Amino acid sequence: MTSRVPPTRRDFLKTSGAALGGLAFAPMAGALPNLALHSQGAATIKVGLIGCGGRGSGAAYNALAADPGVELVAVGDVFRDMAENAVKSLAESDKGSQVKVTPDRVFSGLAAYKDVIAASDVVLLATTPAFRPLHLRACVDAGKHTFVEKPVAVDGPGVRDVLESCRLAKQKNLMVMSGLCYRYERKKQQTIQRIQDGALGTIHAMQCTYNTGGLWHRGRQPGWTEMEYQLRNWLYFTWLSADHLAEQHIHSLDKIAWAMKDEYPVKCVASGGRASRTDEKYGDAYDHFNTVYEWKSGLRLFSSCRQWEGAPSRDVSDWLFGTKGRANVQGHEIWGENAWRWRDDGTPDDMYQNEHDVFFARLRKGDIVNNGQYMCDSTLMAIMGRMAAYTGSEVTYDAALHSQEKLGPEIATLTLDQAPPRPVVAVPGITKFS
Repeated sequence: MTSRVPPTRRDFLKTSGAALGGLAFAPMAGALPNLALHSQGAATIKVGLIGCGGRGSGAAYNALAADPGVELVAVGDVFRDMAENAVKSLAESDKGSQVKVTPDRVFSGLAAYKDVIAASDVVLLATTPAFRPLHLRACVDAGKHTFVEKPVAVDGPGVRDVLESCRLAKQKNLMVMSGLCYRYERKKQQTIQRIQDGALGTIHAMQCTYNTGGLWHRGRQPGWTEMEYQLRNWLYFTWLSADHLAEQHIHSLDKIAWAMKDEYPVKCVASGGRASRTDEKYGDAYDHFNTVYEWKSGLRLFSSCRQWEGAPSRDVSDWLFGTKGRANVQGHEIWGENAWRWRDDGTPDDMYQNEHDVFFARLRKGDIVNNGQYMCDSTLMAIMGRMAAYTGSEVTYDAALHSQEKLGPEIATLTLDQAPPRPVVAVPGITKFS
């Protein structure tokens, strides 16, 4: 594997680079005392949720479904209504008996994460991406195991912070599992394993596409500050979401990187803009990107994504082309000399559930999962594509990693009364990055 991250940041996860994306991690010695307790099988594992939107609530449900000894004991969100709605929804689900969130454990406000961490053994981080570095560092400092949704940061400084947190987590034998869930889907694992084993021969070109319709917008309510408005509609503000190339298309980029045995591109060029979402309410986010990533060998990935409401052509696919055949990763099929197709045998294969099943099974055994390196590398791969599109310039992996540009204000001291960054749509050739 070719490395471009400084060794002090990359070497620490060599032991966790399992080809099957998290299902084949070797046990690590010296598990924490609470892991020894959990390994007895009867102990309750207390879970806390930070970020109570749809993905957060989904992750909490998956955690409860993974292990009957798991209890949800605390939730936190910037907004009280979001936290209360999540508890209500989960309590009314078929896992409601495992929801043990009392009214005094429903936390709200920008500091709610601290109370959730204090109450929990395992913390699910599903907030707006800009908050991820701060929240992960707080969890690791407190000795808590974490499930970390994607992307893990919105800029280079944030990625570096998360890398350091993951290094510290490894030292403390703390679990860090990524929300890049395709790596835990068994049919994807079988497809990728064959590609990694050489079924396509020498790979000459790759393509991935994530073309979808529009997403939600929560509008604006009387009494909201501008900060609250942006936080409630975070998808459309790059300082909060990293833009949809990172927030959504990261899944496609991560699948490609996985197929490449976690070797990442060294540079990229890109274009993008706002063809459909031009209204002021959509902040500064683009609605389409086209990116060409290049590896050290000269191999190229042609990547495209868009979110266009009403456009009839939708496509989520990943293709690799080699000397012995071609593969459709999303479709789980290989053509050519080593033709193969995944056959559904009826075994449940929900990638969201799978990763939580692995998380808690390993936690019970004291076997540490740390997905930190690839979740940071794939986030950075998306960020460098966004930077290239916004500036119109070629952007290298190293430049993105070592960038000093912070997209937003200091998250640790953020208040709902302060003015958020004014959304300014990037203009290639004019917009600059440091």
